[in-house]
Amino acid sequence: MPINNVSPTRMELSNQKKRLKTASRGHKLLKDKQDELVKKFIELIKINQSLRIEVENELNSAFSDFVVARALMSEPAVENALSFPVQTADVKISKKNIMSVNTPVFKLTINSIDNNLPYGLAQTSAQLDFAVRKIRQVIEKMVKLAEVEKSCQLMAEEIVKTRRRVNALEYVMIPNFQETIRVIKMKLDEADRSTRINLMKIKSMVQKTN
Repeated sequence: MPINNVSPTRMELSNQKKRLKTASRGHKLLKDKQDELVKKFIELIKINQSLRIEVENELNSAFSDFVVARALMSEPAVENALSFPVQTADVKISKKNIMSVNTPVFKLTINSIDNNLPYGLAQTSAQLDFAVRKIRQVIEKMVKLAEVEKSCQLMAEEIVKTRRRVNALEYVMIPNFQETIRVIKMKLDEADRSTRINLMKIKSMVQKTN
C-alpha cells in the first residue's frame, strides 16, 4: 500500500500493525509450507531417478532381445506372433493430497486371458519370448514412474507459486507495512511535538499577561 494513501492517525497506525502481524504470520506459514514441499519434492525426485534407471535398463534389455528376434525372424512372423495379445491392462486414476497438492495415484490392473505367451513357440525365437516377458514385468514400474513424474511436476509448480507468495510478502508487503508504520509514527511524533510546543507558547503567553 502506498504510504501517501494512508492517513497518519493512531487508528490507522493500529490497523497497519494488525496487517503487519497478519502478513508476518502468513509469511511464516507459507515459508514452512514451501520448506515441506521442497522436502517432499526431493524425496519424490530420488524415487523418480531410481525408477527411471530401472525402467530404462529393463526396457533396453527387452528391446535388445526384440532386435535380435527381428534379426532371426521375418517381419511377417513377428507381426503375426504379436497380433493377438492375451492380456489387457486398465489404469484407474485417483488423487492423493500432499501438502495441498492433489497428486495422481495410478492403479494398474492386468486382465489375463491366458498366462502363456500370445503365440505358438514353433515359429518364434527364444529372444522374442524374453522380450515379451520383460515388457510384461516392466509395465507396472512404467505406470509407477508416470505417477511419480506427474507428482513431481505438480509439486514443482506449487513450489514456484508458494515461493512467489513468500517473496511478495517478504520483499513487498511486509516492508511496505513497516515503512508505513515508521512514517505514521514519525508524523504522529511531529504532531505531538508541535502540540507540546504550542501549549508551552500558550502557557508562556498566559504567564506574561499575569
